[in-house]
Amino acid sequence: MSGSLLTHPLLAKEDETSLPKLQLAPHLTVSGLSSGGYFAAQFHLAFANEVKGAAILAAGPVYCAKNDLMQALGNCMNQPTATPDLPAINQYLATQQAAGKLAPATALADSKVWLFSGSADATVLPQVSTALYQQYQQWIPKEALRFINDQPFAHHFPTKQAGFTACDKSESPFIASCNYDASGQLLSHLLGAIKPPASQASGQLVKLQQHQLAPAAAGELAAEGYLYIPESCASGAACRLHISFHGCKQDVSQVGDAYIRHTGLNEYADTNQLVILYPQVEKSAMAPFNPNGCWDWWGYSGEHYATIDGPQLKAVKQLVEALR
Repeated sequence: MSGSLLTHPLLAKEDETSLPKLQLAPHLTVSGLSSGGYFAAQFHLAFANEVKGAAILAAGPVYCAKNDLMQALGNCMNQPTATPDLPAINQYLATQQAAGKLAPATALADSKVWLFSGSADATVLPQVSTALYQQYQQWIPKEALRFINDQPFAHHFPTKQAGFTACDKSESPFIASCNYDASGQLLSHLLGAIKPPASQASGQLVKLQQHQLAPAAAGELAAEGYLYIPESCASGAACRLHISFHGCKQDVSQVGDAYIRHTGLNEYADTNQLVILYPQVEKSAMAPFNPNGCWDWWGYSGEHYATIDGPQLKAVKQLVEALR
């Protein structure tokens, strides 16, 4: 599958020097799967003045790991006794909000949040995702917070697309054929009424030089990320930005263009004037130790990973600023 990255016609030969001038709305939305879900929620809390919607699949509460890999493995994933320490976690977040290291809690009040946990997920257990739902309840009005936990799905991004993993399996590229439109559901909750997706994506998938666009990305993100731009947005129409964070073992170096092409987001982007940013983290067997290419939700990039001082949060924020 990785070989298709260089041959698919939607992949433009453009780089950051030839990006079209985009007319992006000031507010944006985010989504992510697994480590990308953890990171999407971190990004939401850090920059809630701009981020007005977050969709999180198969992840637990923000700061669940408390800067400790053993906590991450013991209480935030698939141990039968996994119990996120919500009182301590939430106290830390409140302290960071008060110190200006996260957006104030009041900035979250007008956000919409969509959460998904497959009942057969054996990687991030349902009770861990339930803790994320409980965490968000302190900030998000009931009508703006949706938690879907009644689907018998494994650990993956569920889609209507055929030809991928069976829905009860969690296998690379962690996109599954479930006859379930997670992309449509999450976007309709975050954005309100949306138009049906295009039958086939027809926009440009542009390669971004992440280290050049975002100085904070060097040593933190992969050299290249991707941006999906519908024709209308490339032609100057007013569009909204949505950031989609891949999961572990799901970056381009490991699954090719599967995640940046096949979740269903691009087809909705074409008909709803959305630009989709697909930032990329790469695996590393050296420092920072990140052998599965995960977004940092346990502290491998430094103790401030879940605040505005977190290197990866800074880097993605700089990518967003470079697109405006």
